[in-house]
Amino acid sequence: MNRYLISFDDGAMDSIPDEEFPAVGEASRRVVAEAKAAGVWIFGGGLQRQRASVVATDGTVADGPFPETKAVVGGFCILEVPSREDALLWATKLAATCRCAQEVREIMYDPES
Repeated sequence: MNRYLISFDDGAMDSIPDEEFPAVGEASRRVVAEAKAAGVWIFGGGLQRQRASVVATDGTVADGPFPETKAVVGGFCILEVPSREDALLWATKLAATCRCAQEVREIMYDPES
């Protein structure tokens, strides 16, 4: 089994009207429940908008946000599935319920994790 990170960019859901967010949340929770029932769900969640702290190698902490890219992750999940095709199927369900594109990336295997 392979693990995949399925994520979307911060701000990708900004076009959804406030009054529609409860329905979007309910629909996405149904997909999460389906993934859990299928035994593929590892973990997932949304991230607070651009609130980050950066911990340097010497232990000093700088409060962010300091995004150095145009794309910042807004939400994600990690699934364990047999194939990339399976990950893409789950991403399709998530894209439909979250109303935004999802990026799919395989997580490198580490036998110690």
